[in-house]
Amino acid sequence: MVPGRYHHVMAMNLRLNEAEADALRARAEQEGRSMQEVARTAIAQYVSERPQRLRAAIERVRDEDRELLQRLSR
Repeated sequence: MVPGRYHHVMAMNLRLNEAEADALRARAEQEGRSMQEVARTAIAQYVSERPQRLRAAIERVRDEDRELLQRLSR
């Protein structure tokens, strides 16, 4: 049986290269927050913006390949 404390929080290891760790550490120090808080905020922002990024990518392909898409649709 899994203890209840594991049902609401998932622990994970995040492997960063030296430059990524330095940047995360600097941002955390700059904001007066922990590295974990900064990373979790970045992840939340990334996943919440996915629909907009996807829509923008679709529009970009549609615009850049308009002629090809028109030819393929005939």
